[in-house]
Amino acid sequence: MKAFRTVAVALLAAAALQSADAKVRLPQVISDCMVIRRDAPVKVWGWADPGEKVTVRFDGKHWFTQAGDDGRWSVAMDPHPAGGPYLLEVNEKIIRDVLVGDVWLLSGQSNQETPVERLVDRYPEIPVSNNHMVRMYKVPTSDRPGEPQADIPQGERWHSAISSDVMNWKALAYFYAMEAYEKTGVPQGMMVSSLGGSRIESWIPEDRLLAFPQIARMKEEALASENAAADRGQLEGWHREDYDDSLWDSVMEPAYLSESGIERGVVWFRKEIDVPQSMDGRHARILMGRLVDGDEVYVNGTLVGSTSYFGPPRKYDIPAGVLHEGRNVVAVRLTANAGDAGFVPDKPYRIVADEAEIDLTGSWKYRVGRTAARRQPGAFPGAPRRGFTGAGLFNGMVNPLKDYSFCGVIWYQGESNASEAAAYEGLLRALVESWREFFSSPDLPVLICQLPNYMDKYDHPTDSDWARLREAQLKVFRSTPRTGLVVGYDTGEYNDIHPLNKKDLAKRLFLWTRQLCYGEKVVASGPVYEGMKIEGDRIVLSFSSTGGGLRSRDGALRHFAIAGEDGRFVWADAVIKGNTVVVSSPEVPYPVAVRYAWADNPDEANLINREGLLASPFRTDERGYEPNNVRMNYTN
Repeated sequence: MKAFRTVAVALLAAAALQSADAKVRLPQVISDCMVIRRDAPVKVWGWADPGEKVTVRFDGKHWFTQAGDDGRWSVAMDPHPAGGPYLLEVNEKIIRDVLVGDVWLLSGQSNQETPVERLVDRYPEIPVSNNHMVRMYKVPTSDRPGEPQADIPQGERWHSAISSDVMNWKALAYFYAMEAYEKTGVPQGMMVSSLGGSRIESWIPEDRLLAFPQIARMKEEALASENAAADRGQLEGWHREDYDDSLWDSVMEPAYLSESGIERGVVWFRKEIDVPQSMDGRHARILMGRLVDGDEVYVNGTLVGSTSYFGPPRKYDIPAGVLHEGRNVVAVRLTANAGDAGFVPDKPYRIVADEAEIDLTGSWKYRVGRTAARRQPGAFPGAPRRGFTGAGLFNGMVNPLKDYSFCGVIWYQGESNASEAAAYEGLLRALVESWREFFSSPDLPVLICQLPNYMDKYDHPTDSDWARLREAQLKVFRSTPRTGLVVGYDTGEYNDIHPLNKKDLAKRLFLWTRQLCYGEKVVASGPVYEGMKIEGDRIVLSFSSTGGGLRSRDGALRHFAIAGEDGRFVWADAVIKGNTVVVSSPEVPYPVAVRYAWADNPDEANLINREGLLASPFRTDERGYEPNNVRMNYTN
């Protein structure tokens, strides 16, 4: 009996100790330096042992709750004005340096997550930034098809815009936060949930996504065949320094695969170089320009860097001890699925050291390790060739944020869907509607960044995937309340899908914030095409959002094209008459249609309103796609 009492006492003591040690767990984003939304109910949530009592304290107030049977708990704090810093206490946990202000969710692909580090030459104010009242959190990548997640992965934190921390920021988030804080004095929180190269399908909840029959069919096909052919290069070690590539074909680089006659898929490239004694064993950097799509770069068999998607400059460190005097080998494994994959011309390809550099342009050896899988008839255009990734990024990078309160969403995506503009309109509308439903905010503002100018210009009117994608974005903006469209075909670069000018884009975004969120009577949009009237040999175009009136940004209006019944577009004369534009051409006596800024790179288009905001590209016809010998390079 005594022994029994001893064991019972020990068990009770252990249980008491376990109870005393039990701690609440908070989601990753509820952490030091966070920003919570002002003037709105704010949820604080987390997990604990079932039934555990939880107390939340903030700025002199407190709230009681307890964990449910599933271990989850939450409280809704009262609305709080902008200010801070404050402490947020959850039982024994203390979250420090909390600000209350405006909080935005920024999502999309790589232009949304372009790092500020890449912009410091253009904007020297970035490295000396000293603003602790704006904060950013970058949600770590988590692609979880079919598996909605309760929390995001560990490893990130909130960053402020002081000089010791600002290099962790994303460029658009930084410039928007700085613009908003300068104009309002209200703390700004930027939650960036984006992934370079991602398609819009990955960001839409699966139930909404599978309402599209082609996508539902794609999932069925993916589930039926999960395995893709193996890459011979990986199996046979084509990255090794001593691999014999003497039977490989040669090609001159940089060049697009289509120009070199190389089949898409996984393509390996190898180049022998002669390393001088001054570089022997020393650290160096390899600049591989820009590669489309993903790459792995090896030097003498050592992986020195990789990027999973098209766009960012490839600048990789070669560790000390890798290079040696004499013959060395650079190998590149290129995952080439884009319509125009390859080594992008007019970019630097070289190895740079302190006392010497080696040119990497010229002759390379190549071999295809795996050919691109053929799309099955009826499959969704542009869909991934294997597996089903639809909704995966929503599950892993948006679903865990359900209870965070946002002022609105800034969406910058479309490059990876540019070949399916007709489908994109429905997908973008589904994203806006589903996110508003998901966040229980039917009036949630959604600001859409229209694709910038990119790729070559042409001396004749063309049709364009990018123009059609911009049109899809425009249609969603026009038909969906409380959305804003930021036009930026003057902010891009012809040879870089990641333009550096995110500052002007941020200023235009903030105009929409002033209108949609702050209720200010401010002009946020450039002219938007409304209708046309044919008057003999002329077409008269009418517009909304003319602000103080239509203007030309510089000189005569440019980038208007006109066509007759034959559908052949030619450059047109365009003249502003009041709040209309009159378009004509002596080559088209009986016009039926007009297009404006209808190209990949229409940066010379110059129709604005008096407030200086660009007119969105548009067309008055609904013709199908007309290639006009245009090279399409649209995958990000």
